[in-house]
Amino acid sequence: MSDICYEDEALACETRPSWWRRRIGVQRCRMSPAEINHTAAAAAAAEDSEGIYKPNKQEEYDFMNSASPEGCSDENNVSCENSSVNIPSKKTVKETDLRPRYGVASVCGRRRDMEDTVAIHPSFVRKQTEFSRSRWHYFGIYDGHGCSHVASRCKERLHELVQEEALSDKNEEWKKMMERSFTRMDKEAVRWEETVMSANCKCELQTPNCDAVGSTAVVSVITPEKIVVANCGDSRAVLCRNGKPVPLSTDHKPDRPDELDRIQEAGGRVIYWDGPRVLGVLATSRAIGDNYLKPYVSSEPEVTVTDRTEEDEFMIIASDGLWDVVTNDAACAMVQMYLNKKSGRGGGRRREATECEENKDEEEEEKVGVGSRKNGKKGEITDKACTEASVLLTKLALAKHSSDNVSVVVIDLRKRRKRHVA
Repeated sequence: MSDICYEDEALACETRPSWWRRRIGVQRCRMSPAEINHTAAAAAAAEDSEGIYKPNKQEEYDFMNSASPEGCSDENNVSCENSSVNIPSKKTVKETDLRPRYGVASVCGRRRDMEDTVAIHPSFVRKQTEFSRSRWHYFGIYDGHGCSHVASRCKERLHELVQEEALSDKNEEWKKMMERSFTRMDKEAVRWEETVMSANCKCELQTPNCDAVGSTAVVSVITPEKIVVANCGDSRAVLCRNGKPVPLSTDHKPDRPDELDRIQEAGGRVIYWDGPRVLGVLATSRAIGDNYLKPYVSSEPEVTVTDRTEEDEFMIIASDGLWDVVTNDAACAMVQMYLNKKSGRGGGRRREATECEENKDEEEEEKVGVGSRKNGKKGEITDKACTEASVLLTKLALAKHSSDNVSVVVIDLRKRRKRHVA
């Protein structure tokens, strides 16, 4: 709530320096006699009861909101553009808390239909405390089977469910948070298939055909301190640390000893038909959807939480179309060689974003919700080198005769420091 200047005080207010009026939010206004009497009566009543007038919580909240300078929209209140007011900035968790650069490539390959989907949402969660601020970034790949509509549904909803769980869980228990998100997604996918009776896909969502539709899911949430990976299926996430691949997930194949025991204990069987398959049908032992194969096929993800270090270089998230024909070492070696070449001398290394540019992107995200827009597409803030590296991996998979859809996300995790603008 802005301070009020009466007519006899207006001249005194106007003689104040311009920065003072902008800082305090002083505005000149007229008040009717009724409003003046009402305000005086409220103040008198408060003075009679306690001897001093205290504004209510709403008035305090409005006053604090009106006290920010108009010349700079930066959350940390760093001098930008023509603002002449400097307010002590709040310390962030890390000075290097910038959005990671990334690139995406997704090809149909030798399949008739494209059933992979990719979801990327930078800064989909913001954690703000009194002295710190951190942003979480979401990356997910969903490999559909039977049809694409479950993978498409995961692309639309799973990040929102993770966001809801993250904002409601103050202790950041990542395993439980991800398990609840995947369980809710599985229930929504099954319920959605039962209620929607037509769609533009080959199965047309007609039961019992839609019961044979599902999707694997590998999701990574990157925070300033952690790399969280939740995997349900045979897609994979691999971290390159100090030049060496570090698997962050393990494929859920039906012949994996612990998965085989779980399926048999539930009363199911693993039949070898062009490889191990649950009941001779599905080549993965965990997935979202696949209602006709429950409880043998589980939607519960395996979650890993890895501390970020200065030696982290990049991360590769990809569907099994890549990993069926390319090893972790080969994929990491190719991406590392390409990124190092592009960031070397004469390689055209991308200019690091200034803090004001980062804040401008944040404002765009606020306008459109989760994710952001560039080039007219939601969430598309890509890096050329990472994109070209992901394209190289898809070409390598096709050259090695991969028969599946291939989707790859390359995320550059090298630390960058913000450059302040005077």
